[in-house]
This record gives sequence, structure tokens and C-alpha cells, in this order.
Amino acid sequence: MGQEVDSRVFTPEDRTRYRAKVRQDLDVFERMLGEARFEASKLSTGLEIELNLIDEVGDPALKNTEVLEVIADPNFQTELGQFNLEINVPPRDLSGDGLSSFEREVRHSLNEAREKASGVGADLMMVGILPTLGPGHMNASSLSTNPRYALLSEQILAARGEDIAISIHGVDRLQTTADSIVPEAACTSTQLHLQVSPEEFPAYWNASQAVAGVQLAVGANSPFLLGKQLWRETRVALFEQATDTRSEELKAQGVRPRVWFGERWITSIFDLFEENVRYFPALLPICDDEDPTKVLDAGDTPALAELRLHNGTIYRWNRPIYDVVDDLPHLRVENRVLPAGPTVVDTMASAAFYFGLTRSLATGERPLWSQMSFSAAEENFHAAARWGVDASVYWPRVGTVPATELVLRHLLPLAYEGLDAWGVDTDVRDRLLGIIEQRCLTHRNGATWQVEAYEVERSRRDRHRIDALRAMVLRYTEHMHANQPVHEWPLP
Repeated sequence: MGQEVDSRVFTPEDRTRYRAKVRQDLDVFERMLGEARFEASKLSTGLEIELNLIDEVGDPALKNTEVLEVIADPNFQTELGQFNLEINVPPRDLSGDGLSSFEREVRHSLNEAREKASGVGADLMMVGILPTLGPGHMNASSLSTNPRYALLSEQILAARGEDIAISIHGVDRLQTTADSIVPEAACTSTQLHLQVSPEEFPAYWNASQAVAGVQLAVGANSPFLLGKQLWRETRVALFEQATDTRSEELKAQGVRPRVWFGERWITSIFDLFEENVRYFPALLPICDDEDPTKVLDAGDTPALAELRLHNGTIYRWNRPIYDVVDDLPHLRVENRVLPAGPTVVDTMASAAFYFGLTRSLATGERPLWSQMSFSAAEENFHAAARWGVDASVYWPRVGTVPATELVLRHLLPLAYEGLDAWGVDTDVRDRLLGIIEQRCLTHRNGATWQVEAYEVERSRRDRHRIDALRAMVLRYTEHMHANQPVHEWPLP
């Protein structure tokens, strides 16, 4: 959904033409895979982080247009809500101090952006869900002004045929409705990109699915929504519901959701794009003038615009990406599991854990996914979203154990081996994976700190919930910009 689209009304003819075009794209994509048309360079990585904007008291600041104007940096882009931004970091190799260079660049960009944003009364915050969002922010007026967001919202509501219902039961219970997809804007994530060859893609995607639950357990950072304490990673439940195009009747019939964990291990990236075309009707049936068959026959690289746009409206937690850079096509796994924050160094620690662990699992002699059911991986994912660092998960040859025990005894050693295979400097590897170790030993990640800090603030002079949340958000933001790992953050 990153590409620009104009506001418009779609006709039945638009949808018929789009269906034919996206299937033509799929056929061309299959040819490209069979003809080895893809760049076969060594593994590289990328990073995107979604941010929230807050005002001087910790409430959402609906100012992304003004903030983007004063930042004037092409790496910062608009996002769904007026209280959101996104920073895109250019891809790089992880070898040497690649992870540290990611950290330095993001930290430098955030420092500059924060200074400029202060001039328009806003600050930047990395968190999975902004705790001070209120019901008044959950309406269409909070959508960014870019017409693609209003168009997407209209199409999702039209496909659903009724308002979006949000129902999440955690420590508290939340039930509400929305007349737009703006609740999706509350879900701010870190997206890790891993460029791989077509031959490598299935192993890396399967490995990413297998570790998704563990990623959430140690990285949860979204315990509050609309003043309620819900799941440790409430963002998962909210995102699944906020973009659901299915009525209750369609859910009962087994129609697949657009926010989707998946249902099977794969043997080719083609499996995922084929599922997209088979299971999901178009939300934005916009056709490009390109004839991909003619382009490929001429020896050039087709954009496959319809296939890519369709893929962008299906929200897999690990999404396949087809992209073209300098006329060279390539493939990426986009890991969308992690929330934003709490700090840049925490983000890079979580990235190091993911990149190291998936490399070890993807290149292992006996694939993990041959020993583990897909449903077990999905159950791990939702258990970790609900319970965070206190979750128990299943792992082959280990059984069901606390996630922290699994990480400390079994998965961290694999992550160390994987980062060694990347060629990551020893001191960088040890510093970042040491943060993951300490999160497990202290049982503290972003979610646990938020809950504990909120309870301390609430107990002071019997503060109202929103006042305690505002105070917690301001303290969180101070620690975040100091770039101190969250397991070291003091309580108020």
C-alpha cells in the first residue's frame, strides 16, 4: 500500500479487468522463477519503523503533515494516521558493524527529526500502541490526508458491509466499533526485511513463521488501548480485527482473514502469491498499462504492479515481497511481527535476534518445520501476543516451556551462530544479543515496563487512568530518546 492511488469509484468492469491482470502477473511471476530471472546477490537486510507523534502532555499529536514538512527528509514518510510517521532505512549487509551502522543512522535521524518536530509542538515516540489514544481519535478524521488511505478505508468498510467491531479480552475488556480503518493506525510496528534468492526464500519464510511467537514474547510492547490494559501485545488482536473485511457469516464459513498468519509451510514463494490470488478479492482494483508478458519477452523486468498492490492489501505477519531496483528484480521476506520500540538499541537487539536465529534455522540440516506443525507455530504466536514475556510456547524436542527458558537455553546459541554466519563483529553480536538475554533474565520488556510504570503512576494521589497513562508516556519517551535498553529502565 506504499504506492500512490487516487480517490475513485470502482466499477464491475474495473474488478473484472483487474482479476485478469493480476492472474497474468502471477503467470509471468511463475515464468520468472522458472527462468532464474532474479538477482542472486548475497543476503541483505532492511528496516522500517513506524512512529507515533505526541504533544507536550503525552496525548496524540495529529500533525504528521506539519512534521514531515519541517523534517524534510525523504526517509520519513506518511502513515495511516495523522499521529503516525514511518522511517525507512536504506538496506545493507549485516557483516562487520552493519547492525551498529543501522543503529547509528536511525538514532541520528530520530535526533534531527525530534529537534525539528518540536518546532511544531510534537515529539516522536516508538511504541506498539500509543497508550494515550482515546475514543475521539478512532474516527475517519484522524486518517492521513493522502487519498489512498481514505480509499482503502472505504473499500474495507464496503467489503465488510458494516462497521468494524473491536472486541479484546485481557486484563480489562474492550468492546467498541469504528466507521473507518483508523484503529489500524494505532498498530505501529518494526518491519525487518531480508532479501534472499528464490531458492532460499521458503526456508527463510518458514523459519520466520516458526520464530514469530518467540519474537513477540521477548519483544512485546503494546499492553494498552483506549485506556484499557489488554494483551501484552494488543497490537496483534487489534490489527487482526481492524482490517477484517469479513462479516460474522463469512467468518463462520471459514473465509480467510486479510491479517493472516497463514495455514501451511511452503516450498516456494509462488505458494504465497498464488494463495493471495486464489483466496482474496481485490480491495483496490487499479490496473497499470504495462503488459508484463511483452516486457518479459523483450528481456526486460516487469513491474507486476497489480500483483504487488494486491499483496500490499493482504497483511501476513511474514509477507513475501517482489520488488525491482535498478531494473533488477529481487525477493524479500518482510517480517512484520515486532512492535515499534522501546528504543533504537532494543530494536536492533530484536533485529539481531531475528536475523541470527532465522539464518541458523534456514540453513540447518534438518528443517525445524519438518518437526513442528504449522498450527503449533500459530498457537505460539497468539499465546505470546497475549502473555508476552510470561508466555509458554511449544518447541520440537523440548515440549511446552516458558518462552524465556527456550530463548536462554536453546535459541540464543542459535542466534549467536547465525550472526557469526552473517560475519557480524563479535562485540556487536555480544552487545545486542546480551540485551535479549537480559530481557529474559529480568522478565522485562516494553510491555512489562509500561504496566509497572502505569501502576506506580496510578497509585500516586489516586490518579485518573488517563493522567497516569500520560505521565507514563512522558517518562517512556525520555528513556526512549536516551537509548537505554528497556530492561534497565527505572520505575517512576
